[in-house]
Amino acid sequence: MDWITTVDHKKIAILYLMAGALFFGIGGIEAILIRIQLMEPYNQIVSTQIFNELITMHGTTMIFLGVMPIIFAFMNAILPLQIGARDVAFPFLNALGFWTFLFGGILLNLSWLMGGAPDAGWTSYVPLASTAYSDTHGVDFYTIGLQIAGLGTLIGGINFLATIITMRAPGMSFMRMPMFAWTTFITSAMILFAFPAITVGLVLLTFDRILGANFFSIEGGGNPVLWQHIFWIFGHPEVYILILPAFGIISEVIPTFSRKRLFGYSSMVFATILIAFLGFMVWAHHMFTTGLGTIANALFSISTMLIAVPTGIKIFNWLFTMWGGQIRFTTANLYAIGFLPTFVMGGVTGVMLASAPADFQFHDTYFVVAHFHYVIVGGLVLGIFAGLTYWWPKMFGRLLNETLGKITFWFFIIGFHLTFFVQHFLGLLGMQRRVATYAPDQGLDELNYISTIGALLMGVGVILFLINVVITFRKPADAPNDPWEDGRTLEWSIPSPPPEHNFTQIPLVRGLDAWWKEKMAGNTKMTPAEPLGPIHMPSATPLPFLMSVGIFIAGLGFMFSNDEFGNGFMNFLFNNYIVVIIGLLITFGSMAARSLFDDHGWHIDPEELEDKGAKI
Repeated sequence: MDWITTVDHKKIAILYLMAGALFFGIGGIEAILIRIQLMEPYNQIVSTQIFNELITMHGTTMIFLGVMPIIFAFMNAILPLQIGARDVAFPFLNALGFWTFLFGGILLNLSWLMGGAPDAGWTSYVPLASTAYSDTHGVDFYTIGLQIAGLGTLIGGINFLATIITMRAPGMSFMRMPMFAWTTFITSAMILFAFPAITVGLVLLTFDRILGANFFSIEGGGNPVLWQHIFWIFGHPEVYILILPAFGIISEVIPTFSRKRLFGYSSMVFATILIAFLGFMVWAHHMFTTGLGTIANALFSISTMLIAVPTGIKIFNWLFTMWGGQIRFTTANLYAIGFLPTFVMGGVTGVMLASAPADFQFHDTYFVVAHFHYVIVGGLVLGIFAGLTYWWPKMFGRLLNETLGKITFWFFIIGFHLTFFVQHFLGLLGMQRRVATYAPDQGLDELNYISTIGALLMGVGVILFLINVVITFRKPADAPNDPWEDGRTLEWSIPSPPPEHNFTQIPLVRGLDAWWKEKMAGNTKMTPAEPLGPIHMPSATPLPFLMSVGIFIAGLGFMFSNDEFGNGFMNFLFNNYIVVIIGLLITFGSMAARSLFDDHGWHIDPEELEDKGAKI
């Protein structure tokens, strides 16, 4: 009950982490099945239909449900600590964002058990996603599940924006914020602009499928290319929504383990802003083969190539940070250093794909698959592992085993390059993506075999990480405030794990890398910006959980509203929208309870803090 009703950002971070791990595991199993199917020509491990469902669900699960919540876990756990805040701006909304995300993800994955998963690819292009070609409820699970999960992400983005704008500690100007706080801020702004687009697209596709509308139907005067525009005007910023927080993590890890300030801090900030701005101006490079014309293709080619400039600035700044530093090759730093050449390779193939004539050849081949995974796995997932290893003691009070961590790193990165490096050549040889099998003796056999072996090695790496977590949790939570000894930002100035109220007294920030500055001045704790006093805390509440349950029930009811069940009572419940109404009543009833009954929270008195011997 404590976990269901919590509004504490640190507990919500752990919930996000657990949910992300669950969906990441599901997506990983789907990936392994895909690779085993493609290990040899004419393999029959799964049917073509199941393969289409696996391809669709792997991409959708990993992008929307696997890596996104782990990023939100970091944002929840670390951001308020880094800016010297006691909580996020809206604790209630924070909980609501998590539960809507979780129930949206559960709804999407229920499709496996309720008549078949979506099978139109993770981009769900029409007319393939129309009822003419996807006549089960699979795509309905996709549209409604992602709307509910996306609502949670949008709520989270608004919350983090408000937190950073209004709750920074005294002295923490924007240009004194840690880079992870900056990337969280810019990512949240991108979420605010990108997610409404995909929500509109999913609503229109739902109307087409369930209510018989014609937004994307040529026969009814619609346009299927409209879906591509709507999807990619969200989909390309989404790549940067995922990768920018990883940039922020790398920008924290490398300075800590180089014992140096981040090189070119202000240029890093402006490069991040420029990446976000340009990220909204490149979406049609996914559509070079749809016939937009030479002018449009040229403009989107140029804007795509331009985005390599601010990314290059970041790469060189990280290299210059390490230059002349006292580098320690901890597990977290290995991931960060491994990230650099891997992400650069993804960027180089991205510039290749930005050339419209070249893209005509690369399009829909495994070259694109290789590029995308070099950016998302080689960039984002390596960044996530760096962040997990780096902040694990702060979140849980325990250091992960370094030896096992380094073994995990080598399994994962060697497996990754084995899997995806060869896929560039598979693509150049003409192997199409989303095809369930291939003929022998085309030069594809050995490369596919190598790719599958690599995927299995990555799987071993993930399992080793989980073993490391289990071993670590059997030890006492005795990590010091600053377990790496070279922590630079505010989260390392308080106990690990942090107390419920984070800071007993809000700290005074006197410069960039605030905690490092205090340590260099000989201080053992942050200078407080306020006297000791009562601390206001928000009350736990089950209402966010109940609201999300209501939305989940309503979504399920709407999806099956036109079905014939062969049971009079079930037909009555679903065909008359009774289930939808029940779900909405639960949601709006919870909203009414939230609105009509004041909850003033509770206070921690200074005497309680002194009894606990609390330090800032």
